[in-house]
Amino acid sequence: MELDELLHALTAGGTITAGSPLHVVMHTASQEALRLTGELNSGYQEPARVRQLLSQLTGKPIDPTVTVFPPFHSDFGKNITFGKRIFINAGCTFQDQGGVVIGDDTLIGHNTVLATLNHDLSPSRRADMHPAPITIGRNVWIGSNATILPGVTIGDNAVVAAAAVVTKDVPADAVVVGSPARVVRSVTE
Repeated sequence: MELDELLHALTAGGTITAGSPLHVVMHTASQEALRLTGELNSGYQEPARVRQLLSQLTGKPIDPTVTVFPPFHSDFGKNITFGKRIFINAGCTFQDQGGVVIGDDTLIGHNTVLATLNHDLSPSRRADMHPAPITIGRNVWIGSNATILPGVTIGDNAVVAAAAVVTKDVPADAVVVGSPARVVRSVTE
């Protein structure tokens, strides 16, 4: 079982059964992500070095316009896609197995959590994992301490208020607040 097979299964949204060969590959990839984020978070890193470590973490080039303030945590890394002109503030955690796509010109506040895995509700299958992607559009602003849950798409220009818990899709140009997050207005009002 290889990483490519795991990424295919995760993208397809299939269940990752506890103890399966896919789960073993995911655990191995997680150890690499923990090593790289440990290095990233071990002390001051020049911005170019931060991007270099993020490129190793994701396995993809990182645009020179991307800024991430450590500490930054990811327990997988291989399923994150960064756009351009993105700013991610300190303390963010990305559980990206299900896929995280961040559009251009997005701002993400301190301590934001992006979680793309759910565990099975059945007690006998609780360790099984169900991936679902998070897609963040262009020019989105996510406030500090927000939590975005699996399967959520946030539309272009949307604003997620600080401490919001986003459980369902956010329309473009919407401002959402609360737990669970709800639309309170449009950015154009």
